[in-house]
Amino acid sequence: MRDIVQKPQFLRAGKDDFFKKLAQEVHETVLKDKRLQYKNIIKALGLLAAFFISYSCILAFGNNTALLFSIYIIMGFSMILIFVNSFHDASHGALFETKKQNRIFCYIIDFFGTNSEIWIQRHLLLHHPYPNIQNWDCDIKQTDIIRIFPNSPLYSFHKYQHIYIWFLYPFYTLIWLYIRDFKDFFGTKDNYLKRVYTIPSIEYIKLFVAKAFNLFYMLIIPYWVLEQSFGTIFTAWIVMHLTSSLFGVVALVSTHADETAHFPLPPSNGKMDVTWAEHQLMATKDFNAGNPVFDFLYGGFTHHVAHHLFPTIGHTYYPKITPIIRKHAKENKLPYTCRPVLNAIKSHYLLLKNSRKADSIFYSSEL
Repeated sequence: MRDIVQKPQFLRAGKDDFFKKLAQEVHETVLKDKRLQYKNIIKALGLLAAFFISYSCILAFGNNTALLFSIYIIMGFSMILIFVNSFHDASHGALFETKKQNRIFCYIIDFFGTNSEIWIQRHLLLHHPYPNIQNWDCDIKQTDIIRIFPNSPLYSFHKYQHIYIWFLYPFYTLIWLYIRDFKDFFGTKDNYLKRVYTIPSIEYIKLFVAKAFNLFYMLIIPYWVLEQSFGTIFTAWIVMHLTSSLFGVVALVSTHADETAHFPLPPSNGKMDVTWAEHQLMATKDFNAGNPVFDFLYGGFTHHVAHHLFPTIGHTYYPKITPIIRKHAKENKLPYTCRPVLNAIKSHYLLLKNSRKADSIFYSSEL
């Protein structure tokens, strides 16, 4: 793989750039409604309460095996809901009024067993500035097990990736907690984060403390309190991760990686020939945007284009922002895509199927 160390630099926006007009309309017509921000905060606190209530119910009613498994699953869903809605907003400073309040809320992800600081830095320094850009977006390129970027190594097992990946996706949260986190901290191959960020020593300690504490309250305390075998509790915990992973992966595969995805490889000097906002529209897709159930469950992912254009604005504003984006995109002949979730998942499958070959059909030339 060619190692690109020069950061991509987008074309400077002109005076009549569409995004300037779009942003002005958003600020004048949408952001004045502070009720949407209060709605976001109430939702965040409600989801957090749901997680802790679920955990309390495990300790109170977990001697019934059916209830034990059911409540673990519910707790897993609430964990993903917190992540894709409230934590995601807070990591962008878009949930509470102050930076300190948002950062304190982000520690909830450490409570779930991962490291909030590293996730935030990876997300804000690499994914959002350079979505889908080869050698930079590490939310897209996570492992060689799956080949998405056209310039990634091609291995013989990739010919089956469109099949075996669906057996791996249910393990997504476990892989994140016990493989990817350690790769970010200690890995050297394709460690894009360390190009732009030096991990503080304290974060190494917090990495292990968070995982130990998560296992302690998720497994050991229920084992001490309940009259269930450790094997039963461990199995319920595994089922929680399998089901919550499937729920969360829907958002991850539906927004950037599909059969028409744009994966540019920047020139050696890093200078792109599109503006930042144009690239966000080219690299990002919506799914089921405007559906109240999906909007509630997946927050800023159903309206993911709005999130990438306005990442510091809470997701409860996005249903009112997306129609404005759609209008300006149409007027300026720029791409905007929104599909039903099943179509988005099918498109992701086709991406995996097509990119398993050396002669990938996906756009990967230098810009």
